[in-house]
Amino acid sequence: MKNKILMLMSLCALLYQTGCSSRGEEIHENETKFLVTSPVKMDTTLTEEYVCQIRSIQHIELRAQERGYLQKIYVDEGDNVKKGQLLFKIMPNLYEAELEKAKAEANFAEIEYQNTKSLADRNVVAPNELAMAKAKYDKANAELALAKVHLQFTEIRAPFDGIIDRFHVRPGSLVDEGDLLTNLSDNSKMWVYYNVPEAEYLDYQVQVKKDDTVKVNLLLANNKVFDYSGVVETIEGEFNNETGNIAFRATFPNPKGLLRHGETGNVLMSIPLQNAMLIPQKATFEVLEKRYVYVVDEDSMIKAREITVAQEMPHLFAVQEGLEENDKILLEGLRLVRENEEINYDFVDPQTAVSSLELYAE
Repeated sequence: MKNKILMLMSLCALLYQTGCSSRGEEIHENETKFLVTSPVKMDTTLTEEYVCQIRSIQHIELRAQERGYLQKIYVDEGDNVKKGQLLFKIMPNLYEAELEKAKAEANFAEIEYQNTKSLADRNVVAPNELAMAKAKYDKANAELALAKVHLQFTEIRAPFDGIIDRFHVRPGSLVDEGDLLTNLSDNSKMWVYYNVPEAEYLDYQVQVKKDDTVKVNLLLANNKVFDYSGVVETIEGEFNNETGNIAFRATFPNPKGLLRHGETGNVLMSIPLQNAMLIPQKATFEVLEKRYVYVVDEDSMIKAREITVAQEMPHLFAVQEGLEENDKILLEGLRLVRENEEINYDFVDPQTAVSSLELYAE
């Protein structure tokens, strides 16, 4: 009997506690206040990011112009060189000998020509013989000039200021005409190529006037922005039919030599948005790849409404359709409410709601 009384008392106590707890939760739910705001219309800037390839303004192959043994290398890999600086020398002995031979033949042809001319002046020989001697003399001079060129080709000099790349030969190597010795890059300025989708290209052409200077920034592989801005200078002539993109080229100054040929990064292009309707991203939710917000009506009831996002920015969406400027939308607590539920809320000024976000778009 005592056990039955104890069990009955415990059950009553449990029911009492559960009831109190339920009433407490009801009171707590009824007292919960949500934050509500409205869309804000303002001019802003959208930053589009494009994967890019960084190229030297001049990047060439240095190749041997004559056959022979590589006698000496005067620079090292990675060196900065000046225009006209001697870089490589191919053993010149054979070409020096050919030059001396050409000089001798030219001297002999000159003497023969002068003798023939003297005789022609006294009408001892016919004019045709003088013409033949002159032709031999001219041919000997041409061969002499050619021998000088061949000898000059044993010295490979820098055609412009730049940076030496990796060597493909070493001293003592036998090189043939046309063999690759190294590459030379002029990194004073860099060409940065990036691909833009067709729709964004059309927007760009509409927004940018012919003589406008469009500046872009460069995000490097270490996730830091390059110190200097670049200028969009040219757009390719046709689209890539496979990707639907067209290539843009921006030129960046490189006074500190930080950028090198072959680097990659991301071009940051700022696109102005005028009178855009902005809402915080956190005020939206997604269902089956469609974007929604909770709109609060005049009776404080919440209803889900589909929206169309025109542009995405850090922490913000620019809305194209689905909202008006005076609509009230639920800012926080989207998972705590249900469709057609009445809520208590505090209204947050739209400018305050936007400025409180970690917004880094200009």
